[in-house]
Amino acid sequence: MKQAPQVAAIHDLSGYGRCSMTVVLPVLSAMGNRCSTLLTAYLSAHTAYPPSPRSCFLDLTDRMEPTWTHWAELGARFDAIYSGFLGSERQIDLLRTFLQKFRRADTLVLVDPVMGDHGRLYATYTPDMCRRMGLLAAEADLITPNLTEAALLLGEPYSAVPTSKEQLSRWLERLSQNGARSVVITGVSFSPGQVGAGCLDRQSGAVSFAQAPEIPGHFPGTGDLFASVLLGELLRKRPLEAASARAVAFVQRCAAHTLALGTPLLDGVEFEALLGELMA
Repeated sequence: MKQAPQVAAIHDLSGYGRCSMTVVLPVLSAMGNRCSTLLTAYLSAHTAYPPSPRSCFLDLTDRMEPTWTHWAELGARFDAIYSGFLGSERQIDLLRTFLQKFRRADTLVLVDPVMGDHGRLYATYTPDMCRRMGLLAAEADLITPNLTEAALLLGEPYSAVPTSKEQLSRWLERLSQNGARSVVITGVSFSPGQVGAGCLDRQSGAVSFAQAPEIPGHFPGTGDLFASVLLGELLRKRPLEAASARAVAFVQRCAAHTLALGTPLLDGVEFEALLGELMA
């Protein structure tokens, strides 16, 4: 039996609500991976909840480099590096330094360029942060933007987001930097009641699409869930097309399960009882 693949996961940690590290860690572990966590921040609850004067936020930027310096002393080596939400220009720059130190020829680097959704930037993001995120994304083997983030990376207005497979294929090609990296764009829909992802595999050059019935409502953390399942499948040496299709199907199943249980949508999707499905 071979050792579990090693993943460096760079995300924030929310004490309440399913998103970021509280999704990434259990999903990748259930799929047979060993995760090392490089925390960017601690929040008492994720930011989709209403603000409160009692909200806690701890910026861990100053602890990132000391953490990975200790890892280097321990001889850490990673099969994959996966980054999510980064809260400042400095964190983006630090992650680029991290890649220089820990990336090997066979390390899979997945950057989820978390910047906004539904046509709007997140409150903490500035135009310069978006530019720096573009520089980080350019160093990835695989990026997983939603439609808003894809538009930002391409310098396109949100009003120009693709509404057909042909248009999305052109965006995928542009984002791939002429095939230098693989791309998965999430949250795409070509017909009413269906939503999913489109992907371009840099190894084969193939473009593919995966769709599933849309579940009404906005569920925080589904981007983290999608990217985690996608990465877990890729570390099993599955093709990108198959990995994307499984991630789309699993997110849809979790969202439907959440709705059936009556769980408050802000709590995120109920994935825990379904983790067993990812173990094979």
